[in-house]
Amino acid sequence: METKSFKVDEEAQAQVDIWKYVFGFTPMAVVKCAIELQIAEVLESHGGGITLSELSAALGCSSLPLNRIMRYLMHRGIFKQELTTQESEICYVQTPLSRLLIRNGGNSMADFILLESSPVMLSPWHRLKSALTSGASSFEAAHGEDVWEYAAANPSHSKLINDAMACHARLAMSAIINRYPEAFKGISSLVDVGGGNGTALQILVKACPWIRGINFDLAHVVSVAPQYDGIEHVSGDMFEIVPNADAAFLMSVLHDWGDDECIDILKNCREAIPKDTGKVMIVEAVMDEGEEDEYVDVRLALDMVMLAHTEKGKERSRKEWEYVVKAAGFTRFTVRHIQTVLSVIEAYP
Repeated sequence: METKSFKVDEEAQAQVDIWKYVFGFTPMAVVKCAIELQIAEVLESHGGGITLSELSAALGCSSLPLNRIMRYLMHRGIFKQELTTQESEICYVQTPLSRLLIRNGGNSMADFILLESSPVMLSPWHRLKSALTSGASSFEAAHGEDVWEYAAANPSHSKLINDAMACHARLAMSAIINRYPEAFKGISSLVDVGGGNGTALQILVKACPWIRGINFDLAHVVSVAPQYDGIEHVSGDMFEIVPNADAAFLMSVLHDWGDDECIDILKNCREAIPKDTGKVMIVEAVMDEGEEDEYVDVRLALDMVMLAHTEKGKERSRKEWEYVVKAAGFTRFTVRHIQTVLSVIEAYP
C-alpha cells in the first residue's frame, strides 16, 4: 500500500510540475516587461509604497493589465504589497530582488536579462537539437554565423553583450574583492583578457589603486569602451598575443571555448606574465560533481547556455580545469570558492 501511495503521490506531483515547463518562458518574459516599463525605478524614486493608480499614471499604461503583471510579479516574490494607513488600498513596494531590476543600479542584473531574453539569443534555443544531431552550433544554425561574428557585424547586439557582461562583472568583482582581497596583493599591473568595456577592471583599480589595468579585447569592443583612470584599453586577439603584465585575468571567457582553444589562450597568457612571480586568474564556474550549494542550478543552466550559444563552450569540472591548465604549461593551480556562481582559479607558471 505504501508503495502504491508513493507512486500516486509522485504521479500527482508530476501533473503539477509539468506546467512549469509548459509555461517556462513566462517568468523571463514578464520580468523583461517590468524592466522595459522601468517599474522598479518608479518604485525606487517614489520613496515608499505606491498604489496601482499612481504606478499606472507614472508608467503611462493601462491599470488593468498592469494589475495582472504586478500580481504575477508579487507571486514570484519580485515585488510585495502593503496596506496604506487607512487599510483601504494596496500599495506596491520594492524587495531586494526587484532592486536587481533597476538598470544602472549597483548590483543590477537587468541588462543580463535583456540580453538573454532578446530575440537573437532566444532563437538558438529552438535549434538546440542541431548541437546534438548535426554537431553544428545552435547559434550558427539560427543566424548563419557564430555569436562573435554576429556581434562584430551588429553593434546593437554587441552593446547588449557588453552591457550584460558589465552587470555580471559588477557582481563578480565585488564578491572577489570582498571575499578574496589577498588575490591582488603584490600585483602592480594586470591585463583583463576579454575585458569587454572595462567594468571589471574599473572596479578592481578603484579598490586596488596600486594596480595599473590593461583592458584587452577585440577592436570593435574597446573602441566604444569608456575611459577610466588607471586603465589602458588595448585591442587585439587573445589567440595571437596577450599584453605583458604581472597577472592575467580572465572572467567568463574560457567557458566560451573548447579545450584546445582554452589551452592556446592560456599559453599566450603564460607568455605575458613573469615566470617567477606571475599568475593567471581564471574566474569561472567549477562544476564539482557531488558538491551541492545554492548555485548548482545556475551552473547547470549556464552549461546549457554554452551549448545553445557557442560551438564548443562548456562549464568545466575541477578535473577538466586541471587538464586545460596543465596542458597550457602551468605547473600548479588552486581553486578558491567565493560563494557565488563563479570560483577563482589561479594558475602559476
